[in-house]
Order: sequence, then C-alpha cells, then structure tokens
Amino acid sequence: MFKRILIANRGEIAMRVFRACREMDIEPVCVYSQADRDALHVQLAEQSYCIGPSRSAESYLNIEAILTVAKATGCDAVHPGYGFLSENADFADACAQAGLTFIGPSGDVIRAMGNKAAARELMQRAGVPVVPGSDGAVEDAQQALEIAESIGYPVLIKAAAGGGGRGMRKVFSPEELESLFEEARSEAVACFGDGEMYLEKLILHPRHIEFQILADREGHVIQLGERDCSIQRRNQKLLEESPSKALTPQLREQMGQAAVTAARAAGYENAGTIEFVLDQAGNFYFIEMNTRIQVEHPVTEMVTGLDLVREQIRIAAGLPLSVSQEDVVLRGHAIECRINAENPSRGFQPCPGRVGFLHLPGGCGVRVDSCLYPGCELPPYYDSLVAKVIVTGSTRLEAIRRMRRSLGELVIEGPETNTDLLHQILYHPDFVRGNYNTGFLDEHMETLLAWSGGEAEKA
Repeated sequence: MFKRILIANRGEIAMRVFRACREMDIEPVCVYSQADRDALHVQLAEQSYCIGPSRSAESYLNIEAILTVAKATGCDAVHPGYGFLSENADFADACAQAGLTFIGPSGDVIRAMGNKAAARELMQRAGVPVVPGSDGAVEDAQQALEIAESIGYPVLIKAAAGGGGRGMRKVFSPEELESLFEEARSEAVACFGDGEMYLEKLILHPRHIEFQILADREGHVIQLGERDCSIQRRNQKLLEESPSKALTPQLREQMGQAAVTAARAAGYENAGTIEFVLDQAGNFYFIEMNTRIQVEHPVTEMVTGLDLVREQIRIAAGLPLSVSQEDVVLRGHAIECRINAENPSRGFQPCPGRVGFLHLPGGCGVRVDSCLYPGCELPPYYDSLVAKVIVTGSTRLEAIRRMRRSLGELVIEGPETNTDLLHQILYHPDFVRGNYNTGFLDEHMETLLAWSGGEAEKA
C-alpha cells in the first residue's frame, strides 16, 4: 500500500481524498494556490505546499509544479480528484514517467475515452447502444448539414474533446446549423484547444442516467447501480439521486450490463462512470465515459455502503476489488444537492466572498462534504461548488423529506447560494412524483424562483 499520496486538487474533493487517506493510514500531501492559502485542506494537512498564483492555469493545472512537490516529499502516488487534471492524459503519463502512480486509468485510456467521437465508435463496435449520429468526426458545417439531413432534426453538435456542456449546441433547423456549428467549434477550441466536432440526434427531454463502475487490473469489472442526474441547468448537474424512479429492475439490469461491457471494451481500470440518456420510450444510449471520480459519487456510497475513494486507492495499489458483483446491493434511497455559491435569479452568477456564520445540517442519514468554515474566503477563480448535502432514507419519500429538513437547517452567511432553489425543487409535484427529465429546470425555473423569493432577471 502507498505510504504518501499527493492530492492534486482543492475544495471539497481535496478534503474527501484527505479523509480517505487518513483512514487508510496513508499520509496526505496537499498543494494549493495563493488564493487557497487559508483553505481547509491546507490547514489540516501536515504537509501542504503552494504551487503558484491564484489562476488555475498557473497552479492546479501546473503539471511541473505538482510533480516537483510529489517527488520532493517522497509521494508514491497522485490523486487528481475531479476537474483540473483528472482527465488529462498527459498528466497521467507524466506521473508514470516520474515513477508515481496516477490514481485513475492510464493515459492511453483517458485519451481514448476523452475523445467523444472515438469513444462513440468504440462503443458501437462493442455493441453498446449509441445515439444515431455521425461516424467519427465531422469535418465542416457542410458535412454536418448532410448528416443532419439523413438522421433528421433536431440534432446536437458536440465537441469531441468536450465536457461540462461546453462546445455543444442544439440545432432545430438547417438554417441555423452553420452558424451554430462554427460557434460550437470556436468554443471548443477556446475551452479544450481542440476543434474536432461530431453530430448526434438530439433526444428531446431524456433522463440522464449514469452507472458507477469499478475495475481492477485483474480484469474484474462491476457496476454499482445508477444515479439519476436529470436535474440540470445548462448541462450542469444540481441534484442527483439513486436509485432512479425511471428504471424497472429489467432496465436497470440491461443498462448495468451495458456499462460493464463499455468499461471492458475500453480496457478500463479504477473508478469510472458510464453515462446514458434514456428516452421517453425506455430506449437508452451511451453518451460518454467519465474517467475519474464524479462529484456525485457519495450518492452511490450511501446506497451501497462502499467507500469509492478507498476503492480507487486500493485498485491503484494493485489490489483486487474488495467486493464482487453479487455483493452489491442497493439499500434505501439517496439524494445529493450541490450547494453552489451563485445567484439563480441572476443567471446563476457566481458569488464569491467571505463566509460569516455557518451551520451545516446533521442528524440521522445526513452527510455533508464541504470545504467551508466560518471566516473562510471563497475565491472567484474556481468552480462555485462549496458543499454537497447528501441524505439517505429507507424510501424515496423519506429521503426527500430528510433533504428538505437538511436544507432548511443549512446556513451560509455571506455569499449567496442556490440553497433556496434546491429547497423548492424538492417540493415541486413533478419531482416528488419522479416525473422529470433534463428539461425540468427550463420548464419550471420561473415558478421555482417565485417560490424561493427570487425573480428571474430578464434577458
């Protein structure tokens, strides 16, 4: 087992990995930017080192600085968390070249699955259902027009190297395709340095269902059930739950097996997520694989009782999975709400600043993953996620009621957050009935903001 692990991240995920290391008697080494010099993970770590200025390009994305600290402190491995360098194949390769274990899949696998067009082709060969669309990359807008004509509108233009909803545009008619294609490609180049695009049939108002998988180097691959991530704004998840009310036992089995097939086809090792869209007729299609731990991984931990970060570390150390597929049983129901420092009534404008009084919820079946403490400063340079409230209950309704109570107890004085919006979602009749899809927020935002005391800013 590893003696010392460098945590190449910040915020709540740095704290999550930090705690897992401590429980495994592994010494965590933390890094931080100048903006994060007073961050919680920095204060708790016995070893923490500044790796650069506030902006992530000069700190959390600085491979040379991170590896210098790792080698100087005698680390055996590097845990990338999520975001930043977690799906950077060059970083995984650089770790290996430096004699460090990258806690995640190999650079080759990250590279293969990171290109959405290539991943789509791989899944087709493996027999995993994919959304109808282009065979590989689309060269230009003219070719995109021809493909769109053959599969029918609406279509979705997507960046092959994309993620987080960037480099993606919905197209409902041929008249708007050319301009939206160039717009999406320009955004892809700016965000990912890669203008390769592909095209898919747009599945209107699907459910977004993802399956957690674990795979070790001995060839064991298991799936840990699904998470329903359909409550989204601008393709960014806000609330996740497991199990999904949309799946029958038979459909769950089919999708879980497809997830395992996808992971095997990729030659995958470590923790990962296979993401699907589920249409209103019950057809599911592969959309992408996330080659890292997910923000919403606690949902799966709550219903399976497994520590996914611990499993990541064990797998990276060469140990076999601690459980078999037969051992995996989903118990009860779990819900996660992402607490973001942002103002929903102003287009989800980020709200950095100093936290004053802070009260986090607790009690039976409540977990909070956070980097907050009274007096901490939320810098403007990074993602607005500041905490995750996760609850479990014996039934879905019990979990909903527990989350309502928990959000009612949450107090973050200072920066504005999306807590009120999340609270109102939990009372909406369609959510309570489980009758929702990825169009839920677009359809109900005005009502939800009115209930929470805000009014959408007119465009």
